Amino acid sequence: MSTESVAVEDLTLEDAAAELERLAKALAHHDALYHGKDAPEISDADYDALKRRNEEIEARFPELIRADSPSRKVGAAPSAIFQQITHARPMLSLDNVFSDDDVRDFISSVYRFLGLLPDNSIAFTAEPKIDGLSMSLRYESGRLVSAATRGDGTTGENVTANIRTIKEIPQTLPSDAPAVVEVRGEVYMAKGDFLALNEQMAAEGKQTYVNPRNTAAGSLRQLDPTITASRKLKFFAYAWGEISEMPADTQFGMVEVFKSWGFPVNPLMQRLSSIEAILEHYNDIGLKRPDLDYDIDGVVYKVDRLDLQQRLGFRSRSPRWATAHKFPAEQAFTTVENIDIQVGRTGALTPVARLTPVTVGGVVVTNATLHNADYIEGIGNSGERIREEGHDIRIGDTVIVQRAGDVIPQVLDVVMEKRPATAERYQFPKICPVCGSHAVRERNEKTGKLDSVTRCTGGFVCRAQAVEHLKHFVSRNAFDIEGLGSKQIDFFFEAEDPALSIKTAPDIFTLEKRQSGSPLTKLENIDGFGKVSVRKLYDAINDRRQVALHRLIYALGIRHVGETTAKLLARSYGSYAAFSEAMKAAADTTSEAWSDLNTIDGIGEVVARAIVEFYKEPRNIDVVSRLLEQVTPLDAEAPVSSSSPVAGKTVVFTGSLEKMTRDEAKAMAERLGAKVAGSVSKKTDLLVAGPGAGSKLEKARELGVETTDEDGWFVLIGG
Repeated sequence: MSTESVAVEDLTLEDAAAELERLAKALAHHDALYHGKDAPEISDADYDALKRRNEEIEARFPELIRADSPSRKVGAAPSAIFQQITHARPMLSLDNVFSDDDVRDFISSVYRFLGLLPDNSIAFTAEPKIDGLSMSLRYESGRLVSAATRGDGTTGENVTANIRTIKEIPQTLPSDAPAVVEVRGEVYMAKGDFLALNEQMAAEGKQTYVNPRNTAAGSLRQLDPTITASRKLKFFAYAWGEISEMPADTQFGMVEVFKSWGFPVNPLMQRLSSIEAILEHYNDIGLKRPDLDYDIDGVVYKVDRLDLQQRLGFRSRSPRWATAHKFPAEQAFTTVENIDIQVGRTGALTPVARLTPVTVGGVVVTNATLHNADYIEGIGNSGERIREEGHDIRIGDTVIVQRAGDVIPQVLDVVMEKRPATAERYQFPKICPVCGSHAVRERNEKTGKLDSVTRCTGGFVCRAQAVEHLKHFVSRNAFDIEGLGSKQIDFFFEAEDPALSIKTAPDIFTLEKRQSGSPLTKLENIDGFGKVSVRKLYDAINDRRQVALHRLIYALGIRHVGETTAKLLARSYGSYAAFSEAMKAAADTTSEAWSDLNTIDGIGEVVARAIVEFYKEPRNIDVVSRLLEQVTPLDAEAPVSSSSPVAGKTVVFTGSLEKMTRDEAKAMAERLGAKVAGSVSKKTDLLVAGPGAGSKLEKARELGVETTDEDGWFVLIGG
């Protein structure tokens, strides 16, 4: 089943990993088109939907964040047409928020990170988010020496000659400007100039342009600067990179300095303190949006004080002290023609609405996720009624769909006035539509609540689950077997010839041997294969007979165990033998093995139980045993050493920290290469205790764990 139709809250860890892989590829593709070629295939709203889904999945499954995650990337690689410039300081992008509640969460997170401060004591700047091309202008001794696009955030394209043609950008700065300063902002094309350019192109019989943003980007990437000069590009300054001396101590003050140096700055920028004032300004800018002579797609909020910005610091690709509040995506009305059920690798039954085709945000939409049985009934995760008056969704209903926050649209509400008299309440299936096994909703032992997801109980008996498990096993972050894609897995699974059939993972590694034993059907004679491709497939399979331990653990498809969790387990146990023996021993929840598993930072009780249950199932043990006859898992590598005194150590913070918030402490320790745990165990290296430290401090002393206070922590790390 395609994971893109599954709601984020219904994704299992395994499905989430597959979805993050798909999103990483899709966003990289669209980034390359948007930033590198100025030729996007999808609308900004659709791109935001992809990006937001990626962020929502990462927020729910932080252990699955990929090395190539779109949340860790900025823009795309610079074009080879231009020389490259390495930014003295990276050009990072901003996180996006989409609702008033998201804004409140952002502001609350700032207060939480910085500690106890009076309400409304932190000022924020709020300014329109210009839909243009990010630019960094470097001045040395008051003269413009280079201009670079954002590129991939680290390296951009050298477009200095073209930037010099933009009249609004000063060629020199006043004598009192710092010796080195990088002014950053947005190059854009005014709507009026865009319309005039299109009229000119049409009059000359040439193809017209799609929108001002792409036209501005394309104009700036001309090899002939005279073409750029003819396009009447403009610029807004709002940020900075490297600077030898700060001329102000606030965000607002810095923008005022830019204005005094001759840079255009946005007149709608304000400094505000209360959430109410910030949201009011957002709504006001939204009302002004149609009348502005430049395109905007939201409002940017930044903490005003620069010292607070420094304390808040950065995530991998974005600052903690800023966010972009995007304007709403488009909505449309259409009809639910049918409701289909799709079955995933873990047996999750996901309902999908088949819609009368409708255009939303420039894209023709035919499907929408309905998440789960409760969502169809109009019930939320906590049992609350959702949608206006809690209406259920029925086949034949006219519904409102929206492309925002999900890869495929969501059904927001039902237009009750148009509900046909023949519409019947949808009966969610109690039988798996693929294998006929019972489909049930598990009950949480602790809360007594039913799981939101209905699951097929068929396990490997269910074709959908077995096939999806094989696809997971050969996926890039698992065994990464080239030549075994989705279509090939479907073919081998359905094959009736024993020499071709692949039903479980070990069968992959016996395929060549079975084929060489005079099978009824030779793979190389089957349409779509051939001698060369078959040889390459066998070579790819044989190349994976030795595999990294974390890849093997991830490939097993244990529920809730993603790539990051698999790496944690591999580092913690070192070898597969040690890992499997510990998991079998952990079946006794009073054992030391169970305690050790639960104290691994990032492994909670839910994940621990899922692993233990996997190793209690005889069928799983049989599959793994047969697999280990074919492959050899390599022991995990020891952690790389570092000059930091806490690198590689496990640190626990407890008590009321006074000189830093808990978030600051954790971020600091992780920057220094330490692992931060939430509980004390015999594997803890250091406990940092603030006033009021209780049971954790006592346990640390019992176990002989080194302890210190905040002052000792700063002395240790040299702070």
